[in-house]
Amino acid sequence: MHSVPIIETDRLILRPYRRDDFPSYAGLFGDAEVIRYVGGVPFTREQSWTRFLRQVGMWHYFGFGFFAIQDRETSAFLGEAGFHDVHRAITPSLEGTMETGWALSPKAHGQGLATEAVSAALKWADHQFPTLRKTCIIDVGNRASIRVAEKHGFKEFWRTTYHGNHVIMFERHQKATTTHKLRAHAET
Repeated sequence: MHSVPIIETDRLILRPYRRDDFPSYAGLFGDAEVIRYVGGVPFTREQSWTRFLRQVGMWHYFGFGFFAIQDRETSAFLGEAGFHDVHRAITPSLEGTMETGWALSPKAHGQGLATEAVSAALKWADHQFPTLRKTCIIDVGNRASIRVAEKHGFKEFWRTTYHGNHVIMFERHQKATTTHKLRAHAET
């Protein structure tokens, strides 16, 4: 079993999920604004539970996964950021890459927190998995996430349809400069 690091930035703590995060997690993915560009239909509690377990289990098999994002000052759960390899039925395939993703609560939007979280996660990934290609897919209408991806050096390489939605596929071949302090330690 791989240990999940804890990464601290100026305003955030990226940490392993805890079981008591689930009510907030279910609320996040049940929010129509959050999932507007992630399929468009709020997740049921059951669907959220399956996704939650997937995010936790990814660490076991790949040594990477998603982090829970916690506000350093208030300890509030704000969302998630990290990596997965979910074997999407998409062409071209993203299997074998570190597919990067993030989702934050609407109360955290517009504050640069997604940029801060993704920056910290990528800095960790670049150090731990320097040769693995980083990718992401983003709905063409999700301008905010496209800006976050581009800030981190992701470049468009393909456009396609995934589950009926028009998406842009991005890849990142080199480390992007990060502007936030990073402090990481392993959780035991």
